[in-house]
Amino acid sequence: MEKLLPSNILELSISERIQLVQDIWDTIAISSEEVAITDSQKQELSRRLKLYEQNPDCLTKWEDFKQKFK
Repeated sequence: MEKLLPSNILELSISERIQLVQDIWDTIAISSEEVAITDSQKQELSRRLKLYEQNPDCLTKWEDFKQKFK
């Protein structure tokens, strides 16, 4: 397999680069237990969860959000 260098990546189409990023993210998600989050990140997640629990209707579905910003 050819190594991916910044110059190689720039030769890819935008859709190919998006797919590459998604593929990389998928490999990270598989090893998520190896990714540590900081205390401040944990606090922020807790804060957001509490906000959601207080008002679950305040969120927008992903599909609605994408449609709005097309």
